[in-house]
Amino acid sequence: MLALSAVGMFAAGPALGATKLKMAYALSTSSHYGAGAAAFASAIESGTNGEFTIEQFPNSALGGEREVIEGLQLGTIDLAIVSTGATLNFVPETGVFDIPFLFRDLAQARKVLDGEIGQKMLDAFPKRGLVALAWGEQGFRHLTNNVRPVVKPEDAKGLKIRTTENPIHIAAFRQMGVLATPMAWPEVATALQQGTIDGQENPLSVIVSAKLPQLQKYLSLTAHVYGPALVLMSPNVYDGLSDDDKAKFKAAGHESALAMRKYVDDIEQSGVEAVKKEGMQVNQVDHDAFVKAVEPVYPQYYKQFGKELVESIRNTQ
Repeated sequence: MLALSAVGMFAAGPALGATKLKMAYALSTSSHYGAGAAAFASAIESGTNGEFTIEQFPNSALGGEREVIEGLQLGTIDLAIVSTGATLNFVPETGVFDIPFLFRDLAQARKVLDGEIGQKMLDAFPKRGLVALAWGEQGFRHLTNNVRPVVKPEDAKGLKIRTTENPIHIAAFRQMGVLATPMAWPEVATALQQGTIDGQENPLSVIVSAKLPQLQKYLSLTAHVYGPALVLMSPNVYDGLSDDDKAKFKAAGHESALAMRKYVDDIEQSGVEAVKKEGMQVNQVDHDAFVKAVEPVYPQYYKQFGKELVESIRNTQ
């Protein structure tokens, strides 16, 4: 009986000699990144019958997003979920999706990412020593601050706002008179507490999961930028896989992306009410005025990414 019991224990656990892979991301396990990581781990562990297991490193435990991507290139990190704010420094063409007011809604953004344009971007990653498994999602970015409600572009003038290290975002904010302050995410909470910055901008998925209502008074629903995410893998691991296992990792990436999108869909419904209950003041904005305010920056984006590409994304139905 003891022998049978021991056999049973081994049969129920992961395969002997299972390969443990490290997966890093900047947010908590209760975030959209956490949802994506959990879905990925579940899909790959069941899909490979336990041959591969995923060890998660949330909350920037292995460094900021730039360091994590460098870790993927070096092979010290195996998998990651990151923002395009970080990939811009490695695969510059992904920055086109960070252009303010490029997308009307989530449906349009997903159609572009799932289509030819999005696939072409994924195909560019191996040239930079990275493997892109799938497009994930963060949702539309909104503005929070501790000074005043922002309803029109003039209200944002003079506010010191943390941005990602993303020149595409920074150019638009500076056009509006915002004092854009690039800062790594792990430093933001302390900077808000100390008043070094007035506010920040992020999707509701981050605003809720990072408990920003505890640090910020006002949420203005600017929806100024759509935030994609990426499920990335180190070629050190990927290139050594069989074709069958490569397909399983891509399938797991797809499951991760779907989980992130579901999280975003849910939080778009529940997030505003959740932060209101925590005392945040939430306001709508004059969307057309914001679109008009950043229009002078568009020639710069056309020069950087090509007018044809930008307009083809903007006009996707």
